[in-house]
Amino acid sequence: MQSTSARGQAALGPRPAGEPGRPALAVEDEGPDGAPTPPWALVALGVVACAVLTAACWTASHVHADPPLQAAARFLHLAALIVGLGAVLAVDWFALLWLLGRRRLSDVLQTACALHTPIWLGLGGLVLSGLFLRPDLSSPLTLVKLGLVLAVMLNGLYAHWLGQRLRHVQEYPGRVPRRLLMQTGIAATISQGGWWGASVIGFLNSHP
Repeated sequence: MQSTSARGQAALGPRPAGEPGRPALAVEDEGPDGAPTPPWALVALGVVACAVLTAACWTASHVHADPPLQAAARFLHLAALIVGLGAVLAVDWFALLWLLGRRRLSDVLQTACALHTPIWLGLGGLVLSGLFLRPDLSSPLTLVKLGLVLAVMLNGLYAHWLGQRLRHVQEYPGRVPRRLLMQTGIAATISQGGWWGASVIGFLNSHP
């Protein structure tokens, strides 16, 4: 009986074990009361993210930091990048191992739960420190970087929604739907592309 059960589980491919799953870069799948986050709340958070980035751009154009403050902001910018991107890499690596059948989905869940706070703190640190770096808002590269940062923010909310769908799927036996796997992969790709793209553009802007 145990051998038959093991063969059946292997045939199903990567699927959750024990705890509900979440995709890479997902925030908490449930609210404080254990209920799924309502869609209107995710939309509202998306609007807030757009407003925060817009306010940051306006503030950056009116802030004139002295050299010592700029040096401190550059250090904070680099530290935030290391923290945020490092956490993203860890979560997405575990998600890749799960897709390859080498980790349980519960492992991805535990990793994401432990690292989603550093990811958002890193992203917030990049936005905050950027206020004092005199970004050239007329530069096409800078505008692309801002677009990538916004994409990473909205993608985090999209990953949250995917996490709720994965939680629902885990309640039933069987393989995770292919479409949901593809959506999870797309979310991870957007995350990696956004973080690395913004990092490359920041490097280019710092070396004119």
